[in-house]
Amino acid sequence: MATGAKITGAVTRWWWVRHAVVPNPERRCYGQSDMDCDVSNEELFRHQAKLLPKGAVWYASNLLRARKTAEHLARAGAEMDKLHIDPDLAEQHFGKWQGLTYVEIAENHADNHLFWLGPPEFRPEGGESFVDLRDRTVRSIDRLTAEHKGRDIVATAHGGTIRAALAHAFDLHPEAAVRFEIDNVSITMIEHFEQANPEHAWRVAFVNYMPRALAFARGGPA
Repeated sequence: MATGAKITGAVTRWWWVRHAVVPNPERRCYGQSDMDCDVSNEELFRHQAKLLPKGAVWYASNLLRARKTAEHLARAGAEMDKLHIDPDLAEQHFGKWQGLTYVEIAENHADNHLFWLGPPEFRPEGGESFVDLRDRTVRSIDRLTAEHKGRDIVATAHGGTIRAALAHAFDLHPEAAVRFEIDNVSITMIEHFEQANPEHAWRVAFVNYMPRALAFARGGPA
């Protein structure tokens, strides 16, 4: 530690992995629609699998793309005993926007946002706001951190979920949180220190780790 502080309590490490690329040639908003993903970039999966810790407890959201990404990481060499499913780690539900193209959403809703589909506080009809997503993600993070204190937790989830985890760790305003870039199959690692004051118990080790040469060589994140 830079301060020389002695660590006496448990350190719980969250290894967040965004799901693999979802084929989406029409560029439609899918949110919680249960889309499949492309796990054909074997070299990328092997690279990322080597970075994940052994002996970790694994969680995925209930959506196919998150579950499939976890299972493929295990086939690529990551050590996974059992995959637990937590629906609270799912992507934001965009309500009536789901199924529309991003162009249709931008043209028909005045409150556009450069980095998100709408202002973080805005709740599309029948859906959630980013703030809603953050709140349910935080409830899950706090519960699982207590349940698996001192363990490594690998969580395969979604861009919105990982931004919500970063907002929690940094105590960020939602407007700042949605500006993080989270690439497909990238890894973000966040640590929780049991001994610390709850207001500053989290440390972000790295965000959006992605070997870009491997990802872009196969037509990865645009």
